[in-house]
This record gives sequence, C-alpha cells and structure tokens, in this order.
Amino acid sequence: MTSAAAGPVLDAGFVASTLASRLRSRAGTALEGTRFTGAAIDSRVVQPGDLFVALPGEQSDGHNYAAAAVRAGAAGCLVTRPVDGIDKAAVFIVDDTLGALQDLGAGWRRALTGLDVIGITGSVGKTTTKGITAAVLAKKYRVQANPLNYNNEISVPLCLLELRPETERAVIEMGMYTTGEIALLCQWARPRTGIVLNVGPTHLERAGSLDAIVRAKRELPEALPADGACVLNADDARVRSMAPHTKARVWWFGEGEDAEVRGSNVVSRGAEGFEFTLAYGNASRRVRVDLAGRHLISNVLGAAAAGLADGLAFDEVADAIEALDVPLRLRVLPGPDGVTVLDDTYNAQPSSMIAALDLLDEMDGRHIALLGDMLELGDVSIAEHERVGRRAAEVLDALVTVGNHARALGEAAAAAGLSDVTHAATRDAALDALRARLRPGDVVLVKGSHALGLDAAVTSLTGGPR
Repeated sequence: MTSAAAGPVLDAGFVASTLASRLRSRAGTALEGTRFTGAAIDSRVVQPGDLFVALPGEQSDGHNYAAAAVRAGAAGCLVTRPVDGIDKAAVFIVDDTLGALQDLGAGWRRALTGLDVIGITGSVGKTTTKGITAAVLAKKYRVQANPLNYNNEISVPLCLLELRPETERAVIEMGMYTTGEIALLCQWARPRTGIVLNVGPTHLERAGSLDAIVRAKRELPEALPADGACVLNADDARVRSMAPHTKARVWWFGEGEDAEVRGSNVVSRGAEGFEFTLAYGNASRRVRVDLAGRHLISNVLGAAAAGLADGLAFDEVADAIEALDVPLRLRVLPGPDGVTVLDDTYNAQPSSMIAALDLLDEMDGRHIALLGDMLELGDVSIAEHERVGRRAAEVLDALVTVGNHARALGEAAAAAGLSDVTHAATRDAALDALRARLRPGDVVLVKGSHALGLDAAVTSLTGGPR
C-alpha cells in the first residue's frame, strides 16, 4: 500500500483500508495493485485512472453513468450496489458513497505528511486569491491548486484526492452556507495556513445573519495549529474580529497603516491592471499587477502575506506578483463597433458588483451596464440593491436592469440622478434595450447572479462562445 522511499500510494489497497468498516464488499478486478490518479463524480470529465464515485442526485443517479465512466478510463468505481458494465474496474461497494468519498479524501490527506495546506475563505474572491496564492508559493514550493471553484463537502475531498505525494503546498478554497461546514472541511484538509478575505451578505438568506457568516468563516482560523499562520484582512472589521479565535500567528494584510503586509499608493491602469507599493517590515517595492481592477489589491496582499508567512523572501513575493498570469472571473472582451464588454456574469453580490462598477469607472469611454439580481441576500436584499444603484448612478451613462430584485437597483440609480434607466422583464428584452443604447467605443458591464443566465447575453453581444 505504501512505500517508505516513495511515499504513499493511492491504490486499491489504500482505498479498502481507509474505508474499513464502510466497505461492504469488493468486486470486479479490485486487486491491491490497482492505482488511481484521482476521483471524479461526473463521467463526462473522467480521466484515465480515476476512481468514479457514484453519488445519488436530485436529478439523476451516478450509478447510471458508472459504466460510461469505466469506458472513459476509470480504474475503479465506488458504488452502493452492483452495476452492469463495470466488472473490468476495481469496484468498492459501500452504503454511503458521499461519506466514503469524504473519508478517502481525509485519509489521503493524512497520508501526505510532507504537505502543507493553505485554506482560503471569504464572501468573495476565493478562487482568484487561490490562483494568486498558488503562483506566489510556486516561487519556492511544488504547488497544487484546482482551477475550479471546488470549495464544498463534495469538491474538497475531490481536490484532496488529486494531490500527488511530491506536492509540498496545496491551496484549497473553503466555502459555506452556514456554520459547521468550514470546520468539517478543515477536519479533512488540515490547513496550516488560513486566509480570510472578507465577510459580506453572500448566502445571507441561508446563513440567517451576518453574525452567523462571521462565525462560519471564523472556523478556518479556529482550526489552525499553533505553529500555523492566520492571514487576516485588516481592512475588514468583521475579519479583524477573528484574531482572538486562533492559536496561530496572525498576519495582517491591507491598505491601512496598521497592516503588516501593506499595499499603498495604488494607481489603476483600468483593464491593463494596476500598480502599488508593497511593504513588509523595512522592505518596500513598487510592483505592477497585470490583472484588471484595483479591487484585486486585497487578493494580492492576502497571497503575499501567505507567501511571507511561509518563508518566501520579500523579493520572491514581489517578483511573483509582477509575473502573475491568473485567469479571472471578470473577462474583458471585444464587442461590436469597438465596444468593450466586461463579462462578470459568473455571480454577483454587493461587494463584487461595486468592484465591477469601480473597474468600469476606471476605463475610458461611455459607461453602460446590464445588471441583474443579486440573489440570496435575505432581509438586506432591497437595501443592498439600492446601495449598488447609488454607485451605478455615479459611474454609468445608461443602465438596464433585469430581475425582480434588480428593479430596486435601477430605481435607486434613477433617484440618485441617472437619467437613462430601464427595467426589462426578460433577459432577451434586456439585451435589446442594451443594444439600443450602444455607441462605438462604449464600455459595457454585464453582471448578475448566475441563475439569470446573463452569460448568454454576453455571447450574443460578442458574437462568440463563452
């Protein structure tokens, strides 16, 4: 199962011993030597050597796709019952495939004794910060970070099972809807460094209150060991309140004078990025960041602090920041007649909406926006849409809104003095209203919660696939 010289091996023997009492039986060609490269729950993305985990779902049952997974190259299947067409793979039968997947992820993490995990949480910016942190740490270590937003009770175990024995640092997102969830992710991933970016009303409808969100995010600092690093945003009062709740050494980052890892004198270059002075201790250096939007300063500083906490030299961190080539959720795309389209349709919540408007404000040209609902904001929904609307009035020349909640955004923008505001009943009507307002050279922001499907509007506007 393992080799003292080469480290642990993710094979059939490891799976069987880790599942222990969960394992009801083994079938197929479940030999001790069958090795796995990782795990997958979707037969369409199975890679050769994967362990396919058949999860029950609301719409479909993963068992129906197990045979397809084996045809795609899966070396094993984790199932709750015998399935036709998988006998050539190593088959493990359990009562609860999700619980078994979680046990396997946790067990593999425990076996990787030469690994440190960096956990990242926050209401917005986790995926971007994960990419930046991985790039910074790669200056010194062998690093893995899944490029997708894998951050929950299903996807974090999948991330853990991707890790290779030679990996020295793994950067993992940790999301939540309510309390207890991040604590569970930490039990499996065992982070030594934790970054908390911010706390906002994202998922407020499910969490119940901002205090509950603070408690949930605080589970990451609480889980860190005494010899770990707790990297906190000094510019966010709710994040600051977490400092007494960790045994780890606290590293403060931010733009304020009291931040240990500080960014100052920020100059925006619009879609071309921004530059700022990075300072830590007696060291300082002017650095340029080739990522659109000065709001990303917080993400960059959090990653810089994690790197410094992990033993990187100041210039190594600064060099890594200047070399960043990290894919962002917000994309700058060419549109018709010299129009520039800011595609930020992945999701929306108040701080990310205002950050996108801030970026728009930093760019030349007339400013137009198609803005949709920000969902799951609970009792603060109207107030937060109105707050975004007031900022929109300061930035925009014209605004189109779509969605029940976004109507309040448009009304607040109009009340704040924006004369060209229209609300559309459907996405197609919103796109028509947007097209009617476009002039050559305009800059257009399209943003709203993913459920509105505004990515289709971007595709139509830019004339290409997503």
